[in-house]
Amino acid sequence: MERYYQPEIECAPVEQIKALQDERLIKQVRHVWDNVPYYRKKMEEKGVTPEDILGTKDLHKLPFLTKDDLRMAYPYGLMGKPQKECVRIQSTSGTTGKRVVAFYTQHDIDLWEDCCARAIMAAGGTDEDVCQVSYGYGLFTGGPGLNGGSHKVGCLTVPTSSGNTERQIMFIQDLKSTILCCTPSYAAYLGETMKEMGLTPDQIPLKAGIFGAEAWSEEMRRDIQNTLGIKAYDIYGLTELSGPGVSFECSEQSGMHINEDHFIAEIIDPNTGEVLPEGAKGELVFTALTKEAFPLLRYRTRDICVLSRKKCSCGRTFIKMAKPMGRSDDMLIIRGVNVFPSQIEAVLVGAGYPANYQIIIDRVRNTDTFDVQVEMTPEMFTDNMGEIKTVRLHWKRACGPCWGSPPKSCWLPPRRSPAAKVRLSA
Repeated sequence: MERYYQPEIECAPVEQIKALQDERLIKQVRHVWDNVPYYRKKMEEKGVTPEDILGTKDLHKLPFLTKDDLRMAYPYGLMGKPQKECVRIQSTSGTTGKRVVAFYTQHDIDLWEDCCARAIMAAGGTDEDVCQVSYGYGLFTGGPGLNGGSHKVGCLTVPTSSGNTERQIMFIQDLKSTILCCTPSYAAYLGETMKEMGLTPDQIPLKAGIFGAEAWSEEMRRDIQNTLGIKAYDIYGLTELSGPGVSFECSEQSGMHINEDHFIAEIIDPNTGEVLPEGAKGELVFTALTKEAFPLLRYRTRDICVLSRKKCSCGRTFIKMAKPMGRSDDMLIIRGVNVFPSQIEAVLVGAGYPANYQIIIDRVRNTDTFDVQVEMTPEMFTDNMGEIKTVRLHWKRACGPCWGSPPKSCWLPPRRSPAAKVRLSA
């Protein structure tokens, strides 16, 4: 039986949802105009005022926001509420410069947790379940979001955070955890470890998993489901918008329902910015309708995907987004961490070497591998293996604090951080 957290909106007629979006968009544009000078300037430059926005049909008139805008406005430039009304920040990893810092009022947190509660109930969660949240906590949104959603549903919440696999498995067995929330690669690793321990799916109490923060294939889903004996559900979100729960998968497992009472989704041509029709593949753009402290309008995610309002067997009427099919920029997501080839190039050039390199991404036992192959010039060549080893070590350390030896505060599970293997070839 399909379960809903807020059936009155999750299963509302599409016309009702669109009317609500119209109403909330008009209110949100006025809120941003009055309280966010950075975005008001962008609107003025485009010749748009709040009076020009009479509903979602006028959304295309508004200017886009990008990650570069968020960095330029860091830290307080996009706040929509006074600091004294904000109660929390969350942040991105900041792998290409300053972190993106998102602000939350208590109302923002309540609505975010509602979105995560919808995802948990879509996965079959009830107040009789034990929900083990194995996403990282702290600045990363994964842990706090699903933790709050679990509380809203009434689950017994086990906030294990990431890593410490032995303890994770102990709690799954001893506390009879029924729902697991973590990255798909860590779910696969837990499954492999339990299989090595001799545990069969019928000996594992889990019934469902909610996995996000990185790309994963249908093949990987089948492997996880078979190993753990569960149904594996996808979830999508961005720190910039709130965190996990922007969209979530239902029992049909054919795309993620977008919480349209809180977010408007568009698909655009990444080159021209033109809005594309439903069913077309393009870049995903989101407008946050209810976010008070960090109210982003037309934020370009750079994720490539497709939207569909095809009737869903679960009964929900929210539009669905497909799994992201790639990026409109060159960003790679390695075990949930954003990595840009430009970072590699900056390290090489900064060390005085020519930027001749290859990045090779693979997946071994459901875990991302990340190799950097560097061409050695005659000037670099040496037959001293000690010197080559020193160069490799230098490059690994230069690529960021989470590569090679992740700090204790890192949310990635031990042995799962995206350490680059640097290979030198003549």
